[in-house]
Amino acid sequence: MTDAAALPGQPRGVVEGPATARAHCVLAPNPSPMTLDGTNTWIVAEPDAATAVVIDPGPLDEGHLRRVVDTVEQAGMRVALTLLTHGHADHSAGAARFAELTGTAVRALDPALRLGDEGLGEGDVVTTGGLELRVVPTPGHTSDSLSFHLPADAAVLSGDTVLGRGTTVVAHPDGNLGHYLDSLRRLRSLTSDDGVTRVLPGHGPVLDDAQGALDFYLEHRASRLAQVEQAVREGHRTASEVVAHVYADVDRSLWPAAELSVRAQLDHLKERGAL
Repeated sequence: MTDAAALPGQPRGVVEGPATARAHCVLAPNPSPMTLDGTNTWIVAEPDAATAVVIDPGPLDEGHLRRVVDTVEQAGMRVALTLLTHGHADHSAGAARFAELTGTAVRALDPALRLGDEGLGEGDVVTTGGLELRVVPTPGHTSDSLSFHLPADAAVLSGDTVLGRGTTVVAHPDGNLGHYLDSLRRLRSLTSDDGVTRVLPGHGPVLDDAQGALDFYLEHRASRLAQVEQAVREGHRTASEVVAHVYADVDRSLWPAAELSVRAQLDHLKERGAL
């Protein structure tokens, strides 16, 4: 989800093609207010490697899935493994069909999304064809959200935890604002402790200032939370009333998604004893 907030100084173009030395984006044809320009399917591989990892095959769209396979094969590689950042259909619905096309396993945090014996979790490192991807649990947008740290390119593939344009929804009740804020802080620490400079998001363009983007996200969330708290104190009691007050400058087509985030914010404020 994107709202009126815009990441300062960031491009508004669509990512398609090579983004780093090891990451190539194929854009799914599913644009919408919720998915921005569409879902970014990421092909990640070492230069001149024989195998690649595909992250988030995207929706069940035969043309898109075959285009991903063709892109890999045209580079002289084959798909060795499929990974999912989370279970939302715009990222995962095509995974089973993609596995059929490529003969690969699908690894995810949620066992229901896996095809094969291996999942993904804290401390896992995916190594295929010389590639190194470090699994970073980043719950909050959903409970099963993961990011992938690509140290060789000083990048993190963030799924929907950080978008290339606007901000993401905390998908209540599965999503949790406290967990989401912790995840943003964890990604922020990668920029200061591990040298990450670039975010490769699940939607929207690449962010070349990872630290600035994460600082913005944290500041924006703090601001929205304060606005929600103030709205409740002014008498806006239901989530829909708070949305109409706090998100008045946001396209109304996004209000249902905004209501999910507001419900997560209200739960968070109650947990803190602020309401």
